[in-house]
Amino acid sequence: MGNLLSLAWPMVVGSSFDMLGPTIDMIWVGKLGSAPIAGVGVAGMVVFMVNSMVMGLYMGLRAMVARFIGAGESEEANHVAQQAIVVTVAFSSFLALVGVFFAEPILVLLGVGPDVVRQGTPYLRINLIGMITMSFRRMTESIMQASGDSVTPMTIAILYRIFHIALAPMLIFGWWVFPRMGVTGAAITSVISQGLGAALGLWFLVSGRTRIRLDLKLSRIDFAVVWRLIRISLPAAINNMERTFGQLVLMWFMTPFGTLAVASHTLNQRVEVFLLAPAMGVGQSAGVLAGQNLGAKQPGRAEKTGWMGTGFLAGIICLLALAIYIWAEHVVRIFNTEPELVAMSSKFLRIAIIGFVFMGSASVLQQSINCAGDTLIPMLVSLLNMWLVQVPLAYLLPHFMGLGVLGVRYAMVFGTATSSIIYLIYFWSGRWKRKKI
Repeated sequence: MGNLLSLAWPMVVGSSFDMLGPTIDMIWVGKLGSAPIAGVGVAGMVVFMVNSMVMGLYMGLRAMVARFIGAGESEEANHVAQQAIVVTVAFSSFLALVGVFFAEPILVLLGVGPDVVRQGTPYLRINLIGMITMSFRRMTESIMQASGDSVTPMTIAILYRIFHIALAPMLIFGWWVFPRMGVTGAAITSVISQGLGAALGLWFLVSGRTRIRLDLKLSRIDFAVVWRLIRISLPAAINNMERTFGQLVLMWFMTPFGTLAVASHTLNQRVEVFLLAPAMGVGQSAGVLAGQNLGAKQPGRAEKTGWMGTGFLAGIICLLALAIYIWAEHVVRIFNTEPELVAMSSKFLRIAIIGFVFMGSASVLQQSINCAGDTLIPMLVSLLNMWLVQVPLAYLLPHFMGLGVLGVRYAMVFGTATSSIIYLIYFWSGRWKRKKI
């Protein structure tokens, strides 16, 4: 338990600061009105989908580095990290092209109103073009955490988010010497701050101020290692992408109920993403320890870590859920004080409380299974859960059960509970411990 907590608490703090970015943007943009909230919210979901895909893309990196570190093969871990740079450059270049040509059509396809498209397009385009900064930051973070160093990524997250907090209102509202840029300013702030985080991460790795020293002198592209990275990561990337794409589909179900419903749903998504911070932190630490223990030929310890992380996180999530249930209106007013928006968003939040209880176990066990290199099963769980549970219920509950807009939110809760139960059963079976990478 001591190893888990020592690795987990910096990840929880780091994830919390990492999640602050979209939340900060939403707090400031919330002062501009409902349409900017909805525009940044919908565009932000697309950005979050891409971000989730990038995180999945580095799951193979985490799994391989953790295994090699656990086996005492630091040179092999460094070689894998070098090849990850090749994947990062290629993938982020592709995303930049998508941002240039398809930012507006993507938002139009989601069916939101013209005012929402107008507000969200620059936010989406700038974030996708600047995705290379986020990709490199995620890469350096994954390498350090998989090697067992979670304090350095936490320090970097705190530094670049403090910079983000200071710069965001200046660019959004035109404070000091900066022009008033509105939603565009929020996007530019995100790209610049992520770039600072990436630069700091590379500096720590190259200078050897963490557990692994990265040599940037890439002598050759090792296509065998690149393929192993992609083969392990692809199911995780698809998993993250399809889950977030499913969230976009749920947003599409929400749009017929009007801009107020979209804005309320958006605010809830921001709160939920912030609450994911402890789940992601504990889950990632449990996953790293599981990978290292499997590399050290200790599968029993790997399983024990997963169960301990699940129990520990369940307690944290329950306390947070209780606090949000009691003070839901106060949480919403941080973003916006319009009475109708506060009323609907608070109702959404109290429904979401039920799903928070299941969120912890799903996060920890999924990360443990992924870091073992068994990325196919989580992909299938997300695929089946989204399209056989959440999406059908999001259509049926509002229209045939008389729940209206609340039916979409209940569908999300059912989906979270279903995936949590499946992960519990699969983790208990122990098949993930026999995965070879």
